[in-house]
Amino acid sequence: MSPSVPIRDAATVIVVRDPDDTPSVLMGQRGKSAVFLPGKVVFPGGRVDPGDGRIAIGGRLDDRCKARLSGPDLPPPGTLVAAAIRELWEETGQVLGHRAVWDDAPADWRRFAATGHRPDAAGLTYVFRAITPPGRPRRFDARFFTVNADRLAGDPDDFSHATDELSHLRWIPLSQARQADLPFITQVALAEVAGRLPDLSPPPRLPFFHGHMEDIAIADARRD
Repeated sequence: MSPSVPIRDAATVIVVRDPDDTPSVLMGQRGKSAVFLPGKVVFPGGRVDPGDGRIAIGGRLDDRCKARLSGPDLPPPGTLVAAAIRELWEETGQVLGHRAVWDDAPADWRRFAATGHRPDAAGLTYVFRAITPPGRPRRFDARFFTVNADRLAGDPDDFSHATDELSHLRWIPLSQARQADLPFITQVALAEVAGRLPDLSPPPRLPFFHGHMEDIAIADARRD
């Protein structure tokens, strides 16, 4: 019997541009040799790093989001927010932060700090949760956040500071997004967000997907 695959905490950011008019979302393509979701078009995101829990986050996270992110045996909300902001920065070069000097930034945040910003939660909204089903080479307990592209600190079309984790970074019109090679759960999350646009506030109930993708279970992670 193969050993069980540990479930790692993760955070994903769905950045929405022009939600009131012609919405588009920021996505990129995973490498074809990647162990997890090779070649798929995805939102920026990734696992929580040990240092994310030590990052001071500015701005205010909505109280409903904070409550839904809280619970026994779960990372603190600030840790998940830090992971979301860090992954967005690493994979796209886009900054969610406020202007401030950050001279003592940890090593993995120094490039971010060099832009003249500190991470900021203002505008982030927790909208979706999904756990990778058994049988996959890697499993994640992923929390999906949305944010309006207006909250980005720089040019939303400038990806020059991105690492090579995602390729073909681009804004995909929402009307065309489902034509891309998306993972199933990305399709589900996208549909949840699209169904509420232009509203980017916390949903009345938080969708929580888990189990096998062929037999998805949906439940309310926490009600208001």
